[in-house]
Amino acid sequence: MRISDLLAIDELRLTLLAGDPSREFDTVHITDLPEPGRYLSGGELVLTGLMWWREPGDSARFVAALVEAGVAALGAGQAWLDHVPADLVAACEAAGLPLVEVPTEVSFRTLAELVVPRLAGDVRDALGRHRRLVAAIAEGADLRELFALTAAELGVTGAVLSASGEVIVGAARDPVRLAKAYLTAPRLPARVGGHTIFAVGRGHRAAGWALACDGDLMGRADVGYELASCVGLERNRMEEGRRVERRLTEQLIVAALAESDAAELNARLRTCGIDAAEPYAVVNATMKATGPRGEATRGPDPATLGGQVVEELLGREVVAAAGADGAIAVVPLRERTTAELADRLRAGAQVLAALPGTRLCVGVSGALTGAAAVKGGVEEAGHARRLAEARSGGVVTSDEIYTHALLLATVPGDVRRSFTERLLSPLLDYDLRHQSELVRTLGIFLDCAGSWNTCAERLHVHVNTVRYRIRRIEELTGRNLATMADRVDFFLALRDTGPPR
Repeated sequence: MRISDLLAIDELRLTLLAGDPSREFDTVHITDLPEPGRYLSGGELVLTGLMWWREPGDSARFVAALVEAGVAALGAGQAWLDHVPADLVAACEAAGLPLVEVPTEVSFRTLAELVVPRLAGDVRDALGRHRRLVAAIAEGADLRELFALTAAELGVTGAVLSASGEVIVGAARDPVRLAKAYLTAPRLPARVGGHTIFAVGRGHRAAGWALACDGDLMGRADVGYELASCVGLERNRMEEGRRVERRLTEQLIVAALAESDAAELNARLRTCGIDAAEPYAVVNATMKATGPRGEATRGPDPATLGGQVVEELLGREVVAAAGADGAIAVVPLRERTTAELADRLRAGAQVLAALPGTRLCVGVSGALTGAAAVKGGVEEAGHARRLAEARSGGVVTSDEIYTHALLLATVPGDVRRSFTERLLSPLLDYDLRHQSELVRTLGIFLDCAGSWNTCAERLHVHVNTVRYRIRRIEELTGRNLATMADRVDFFLALRDTGPPR
């Protein structure tokens, strides 16, 4: 029941002195104790006769105790003092606590007798909504219909969003901004601009849904929780069917890696919704969640969470089966290219990057057809994902793995660092001492395929300056840049450090 509903009861003749009349309360508590906090559980309309009031400082202490206990509103009677003290009004205004003046002729018992049946009616309303919701589910209503039904009954508007900013149902003007706010909020619900954001369910936020309600519902959080619960109920129902689909995908992957016969593989591919002649790609993903010091946090393992995230990024059009080497999804291309698929994944991953302590790594194979290509696609996507991990996250396609980058990614990090330091440290030290540009000159010289003139043009220096710098590089490192082997060594060392250009 809202304070505004209480004010609308004519026979009570109540007056709002401070606070928001839309604030809700769920019970009535009468007290004149100066510090009643220990007897309060939150959400109450507290009625007091002000017998605790002796001096102005008493009001601030009393209101602070109510706010700390989570009280919804305060009703102050006039019978004892013939008025409500101004310092009590000021204290309630400062604390954001609604304050209602109860006239002398209205007893607290009368007020409670009028209010309690209405609170019971609120409970009956909630039960009625629950029965209608269950009936709608039994009749096969989808998420859109359930959301519209429940939102209308609760009197709220808004949208359900994925963590990457996709509008699942409802309407939102700037869904990506709201999704980032959901990902970064220290706690939920949270007020963001003209919206209040609730979490749907208790899963990891990277793969979760957010309920963005229009307006400020912080004082009516139970409404948001009820709507979020409705959405979560339907999402759980959808998840039951997806578990079966994941098992089918897992069986296809196992059969492909075991090199089963073509007839069996084609049959399993069809059970996954892909025709033998239909182009598809394999996606491999992990998402590691870490705490502020890098330690692993509780929740899904990297493969399971990575699969959940990929499913969400692709609009729940596919499923991903989690395994020992990442979560694997077989994605029908449906007239799009693998580059377009990767771009879609990157766009979602960019939004998810707002979530602290997480790292999404995704590998995408090339375009494939036929069940016989699944094994090669799984291996390709796995290599691409491992390259993404070596880059500290991101989306990598098969086009990127058939280069020196894949070779570097397979070399242990300490070996790469040792190789790079031994080769480049003389140049880095020289640049630091003399404010020179030997490392930058070396990088551009190699990019120009050893052309003196082209390198000089890019550096905006005389060609003799380039010759002097290259000679100095050879003297400091003992290498010969006229040989292909030494050029390759320098090229790989520079690619591992990413020097400034």
